[in-house]
Amino acid sequence: MKGNRKLIQTLDSLLADELTAINQYMVHSEMCANWGYEKLHQHFEKRAIDEMKHAEKLIGRILFLEGTPTVSTLGKMLIGKDVPKQLAGDHALEMGAIEAYNRAIVLAGEVGDFATREILEQILQDEDRHIDGIEELQDQIGHMTLPIFLTTQVK
Repeated sequence: MKGNRKLIQTLDSLLADELTAINQYMVHSEMCANWGYEKLHQHFEKRAIDEMKHAEKLIGRILFLEGTPTVSTLGKMLIGKDVPKQLAGDHALEMGAIEAYNRAIVLAGEVGDFATREILEQILQDEDRHIDGIEELQDQIGHMTLPIFLTTQVK
């Protein structure tokens, strides 16, 4: 099915964002593993896998709409030197994703591609859960202080 060119370009831009997120989360995951924070390592690794699933859905939809997915473009990664900076960078990444998905959902509706809109809405719900999880960790750091929080992240 031939899709709307502007929507395909938008999906390709979202794909670049997801690929960026995968890389950022994997780097943060491995940094936490290296520091001995196994629970944070697993948290970031799971988030990277979620983003991989989003990328897979976007690639599938771009192909369905007879587009060619671009997998060689990445956005700017926000790699944190410590856990609070990692969470701040991840928060910024997820907020950008939420804004981009909201715009893409509007566009999909405007061009009458409601199946694509539904896929984007599903991914948006995941992104909302991601931001909630990040804010939960940031709140825990605020309540416990960073040193105490980090002791809870060792397996």
